[in-house]
Amino acid sequence: MEPNETFVVIPAHNEEKHIGKVLKDVKTYVKNIILVDDGSKDSTSKIAKTEKVTVLRHITNLGKGAALKTGCDYAISRGAKHIIVMDADGQHEPKLIPNFITKLKEKDLVFGYRIPSKNMPFIFRAGNFAIDKITKLLYRINLRDTQSGFRAFTSETYKKIRWQANDYSMESEMIARAGRNNINYCEIPITTIYGDKYKGTTTVDGIKIVLNLIKWKLFNL
Repeated sequence: MEPNETFVVIPAHNEEKHIGKVLKDVKTYVKNIILVDDGSKDSTSKIAKTEKVTVLRHITNLGKGAALKTGCDYAISRGAKHIIVMDADGQHEPKLIPNFITKLKEKDLVFGYRIPSKNMPFIFRAGNFAIDKITKLLYRINLRDTQSGFRAFTSETYKKIRWQANDYSMESEMIARAGRNNINYCEIPITTIYGDKYKGTTTVDGIKIVLNLIKWKLFNL
C-alpha cells in the first residue's frame, strides 16, 4: 500500500479547540489529509490551514454526511486508493491509523469499534445498543458498534457505499449499503476520548437513524 494513495478525511464544525492537535497527530502517520470545514463560525479553517493540509469549506453547515462526501469525493479525484475517516474533536486517537491501514490490506471496509467504557454517556450506550441490534436484524451485518465514525475503506468500496444522507444517518447508511453489496469487512478495537459530553448524536438523531434503517430496507435504498 503506497503512502501517497492513503487519504484521511476529517469533517469539522466549530472545532478550533481540538483541530490543531488532531491534525498534528494525524500528520505523523498520513501525508494526505483533507479537512472539510462544515460551515464553522470559529477559526477551524484558519487553524487547519496553518497545518498545511487540504481545507475544503461549506459556506453553511450541511451535516456530517455531506462533509464526508465532499472530502471523500475530493480524495477520489486526487487518486486516493484507501480512505480513512475520523472525527475532528479529538475523540479518535490518530495513533490507531496504522491499524486501519494494515487491515485494509486484507479487507475492503474496516470499522473501528469503541471499547466499552464507563466514560461513555449512558444515553449513548443505550442508543447505540438498540441501533446495533436493529442493523443486524435488517441487514445481517453483525457489528459491535454501528455508530463509530472511525472507519476505513478502499476507493472501489466507496463507490458502492457512497451514502445520500447528509446527517449522522450516513454511518448507518454506509453499513446498509455494505450489506447490500456483500462488502468484505472487519472490525478493530479503538479507544475513545469523550471530551464534549453532549456533543454528537442526540436522541432525536437516534430516532431518525432507526427510521431511516427501516426506510432503506423497505425501499431497497
